[in-house]
Amino acid sequence: MKENNSFQHKLQDESINLREQLESYIKHWPWFVFSVIISLLFAFMYLRYTQPQYKSVATILVKDDRKGNLQSELSAFNELGLMNVKNNVDNEIEIIKSRSVIESAVKALNFNVSFLTEGRVKTIELYENSPIEVSFFETNDDFYKRGQSFLVNYKNENSFDLKSLDNKLIGTYKFGAIINLPNAKMVITKRTITHNFEKKEYSIILRISPLDQVVQSYKSRVSVAPLSKNSSVVELTLNDPVPNKAADFLNAMIEIYNQDAIDDKNFISKNTQKFIDERLKYITGELGDVEKAGENYLKSNKLTSIANNAETFLENSVEFEKELILTETQIKVVKSMIDYLNSSAKDAIIPNNIIPSTNENSINTGDLINQYNSFVNQRNRNLENGGTEKNTTVINLNNKIDDMRKSIKESLNRLSASLKIKKNELQLQDNITNSKISEIPRQGREFNSIERQQKIKETLYLYLLEKREEVGITLAITAPNAKIIDSAIPAKSPFSPNTRLVQLFALLAGLLIPFLVIFIHDFLDTKVKNRKDVEQVVTIPFLGDIPASESNDKIIEVNSRSSSAEAIRMIRTNLDFILGNISDEKCKTIFVTSSIPKEGKTFVSINLASTIALTSKKVLIIGLDIRNPKLNEYINLPAKGLTNYLARNENNINEYIVKVENFENFYALPSGVIPPNPVELLSNNKINVLFDELKKEYDYIIVDTPPVSLVTDTLLIAKNADAFIYVIRANYLDKRMLGFIEDLYQQKKLPNLSLILNDTDLKKSYGYAYGYGYGYGYGMEIENKSWKDKFFKRK
Repeated sequence: MKENNSFQHKLQDESINLREQLESYIKHWPWFVFSVIISLLFAFMYLRYTQPQYKSVATILVKDDRKGNLQSELSAFNELGLMNVKNNVDNEIEIIKSRSVIESAVKALNFNVSFLTEGRVKTIELYENSPIEVSFFETNDDFYKRGQSFLVNYKNENSFDLKSLDNKLIGTYKFGAIINLPNAKMVITKRTITHNFEKKEYSIILRISPLDQVVQSYKSRVSVAPLSKNSSVVELTLNDPVPNKAADFLNAMIEIYNQDAIDDKNFISKNTQKFIDERLKYITGELGDVEKAGENYLKSNKLTSIANNAETFLENSVEFEKELILTETQIKVVKSMIDYLNSSAKDAIIPNNIIPSTNENSINTGDLINQYNSFVNQRNRNLENGGTEKNTTVINLNNKIDDMRKSIKESLNRLSASLKIKKNELQLQDNITNSKISEIPRQGREFNSIERQQKIKETLYLYLLEKREEVGITLAITAPNAKIIDSAIPAKSPFSPNTRLVQLFALLAGLLIPFLVIFIHDFLDTKVKNRKDVEQVVTIPFLGDIPASESNDKIIEVNSRSSSAEAIRMIRTNLDFILGNISDEKCKTIFVTSSIPKEGKTFVSINLASTIALTSKKVLIIGLDIRNPKLNEYINLPAKGLTNYLARNENNINEYIVKVENFENFYALPSGVIPPNPVELLSNNKINVLFDELKKEYDYIIVDTPPVSLVTDTLLIAKNADAFIYVIRANYLDKRMLGFIEDLYQQKKLPNLSLILNDTDLKKSYGYAYGYGYGYGYGMEIENKSWKDKFFKRK
């Protein structure tokens, strides 16, 4: 049962704490309303004048050899050895968002030139709505490096004024006229369709931005990313204040990327085609010369067909002749490759599909050429993307190219030597056979030599024609790297700023700012606020709290019904319970003290004494704060008093006691002249004798004593008190001083110690919250403040 009661008590305390926390914020509701209104006003201004941002999106399918690609329909041509370029999505994404692609798109769309119109607050960019168009030609490098701006002011249907931004006239020109600039020539023309641009007379800002700045701006805003890890679909996004401009830029990027990929793939094929064409021209000439030599030989020797006469003898040598012809053809091809390798540049592309496939050595040579061409392409791409000859990647590729070139030369030399050995062996066999047909006329042998040369040239010619057709097929079937799934289209609505999100944020900020201000203020404020703050620390009996006085009266009037007067009367009643063990026939001595000055102990002393005096009790108030006397601020007192009595050998204290005006039984003993030795005066036994004498004449003695935390005066005379009233001023005393007061109570240094909380806010007190204030609302003169005072003045 006890545990249940304890639990309910805990829940009740938590409920009270939560309610008090809420009330501490709710009472400042005007500040919350004001903050929300200001925040929403800022949100409205932000939404009104912030440039909206539109997001444009395009999706493409990028060829990836690891995940499937666009060229499965070209697999029939793989046997030609032409489709050997490998791609992957990660590399292609880096190429798409590379600076070179973005720069090409900016130049292609002329996006370093923009048209602006000034509104009342913000400047708006015109794109398709611009009433003018600008063309530049004969530009130099400085045109793309320097920024410049002009004002184009419409003058009439045929002309316009060109001004600088500081409104200085550069000249008046006709539409379509050539304008000479320091770094280019410019032509401004009118657009026939201006869409929503309805101004007949206009002033357009023509801004030419540095190319690097524009490229960097787009590079920072363009996002290229795959839609998923297992997909080759790539999404391109761009945020821009002009939706049509963003869509056009993304589409241009895709187009330039595809064209660059096609050009890169065709680079090797075009160089191979060029080499074959040059060789065909040379072989065609040689073949014609050999054919003419054979024709002239037959004519000069008057021969028709030597082969018919030597048919029997030549059958055995036919196979040797075929092999010899083929070998000599291969030697020619290898020699041509060696000559080309020696005469071409170090980084030139080497034809990769004309090496004769005769043995394992030739296959290795072809592989080396393919690797060499791949390194050359990688080097050129790095240089095109901004790399330099000093770039580490380029240096490594140059080293690999040099090594591969040496390896190719060595492989070709080995292949040539191998073919020559084979030729020598075939020639030897052919000579043996020819010796057996020595009967064949000399003309036959000479004609066979000419005919053999003709066949060699013809075979080589046909071989090159075949390779040229293969290269032509490669150029014809080259497909782009990316297939467009969804082209970029202008966004219909902006994605930023988000109106609802901004308004919600403003509302939350409007509520949070005053909450934080109040929370921080309360957190940093260590002053005692109310009775609860005191009771949480000390266990001392609590007589009551005194609300702040609504009037400037220092002594409460007899018939006053103010909350302060009622509080003093309540304290007087509670004090009777503290002094209940003292007989009514004895004098009751009450000392009033505090921790520090200005807590209102003198105010409490004088008003408590006057309130008791109104009950027909004979009351004496003594100003014992001889270091800093304050009684004379409340009542008229002479300069001499207690200190004068203690410092002299006089025995009549009544000479210094005065009757307080307007009171029948109220007397006062002033502090007197401020002494140089207050501790010595109070340590004298004379003060104890004085209290014994005064107790015989008065019903109540109220003593205004010094603050106990600053001096020891109060502790020296504490034994003469029947009770101590300790005054704590709200919003003045630091909570950390409450521990000092509790120590005094626990060590019983001040007898019958009790507390009074002074200068409290009546409307923040516990009783007032439930409709019960001092006086229960009867006759209370509570100030009715206007809403302006409540709003702008903190209670």
